[in-house]
Amino acid sequence: MTKTDQGVRRVFICGSALRGQPDHQNLQSAKFIREATTQPRYRLHAAGDAWHPAIYEVPEEGISIPGEVYELTTEQFDYLNANEPPHMYPADVVLEDGEVLTAFLYPQELVVQYSWEDISHYGGWAAYQAARQKE
Repeated sequence: MTKTDQGVRRVFICGSALRGQPDHQNLQSAKFIREATTQPRYRLHAAGDAWHPAIYEVPEEGISIPGEVYELTTEQFDYLNANEPPHMYPADVVLEDGEVLTAFLYPQELVVQYSWEDISHYGGWAAYQAARQKE
């Protein structure tokens, strides 16, 4: 986890807690820093009934995932972590510029077990949700 001198953590958000998404309030009053994109190392799936994204790292054929960087206090991070869906866990992700931040990933084994739809081609969770609303 990346920590700053002020005791806050920078976290990469790329799913249902993005601005404009239904779980954004789980960030509480976390400070928005910037939009960012990961290096092309990840796959993105729609977990359950497209309730939340399932993101995991892959050795090849990955995509870049767009998202947002926030600074969270320890209390905000703990709250966010406690309100993530089951099985999601904090892990490092590498942004396009090489910065390593914490994001919430999902076990690839469960994605495979449940045959959740690979939505990587949509170009991110918000784009996927927007496409679903047009259907």
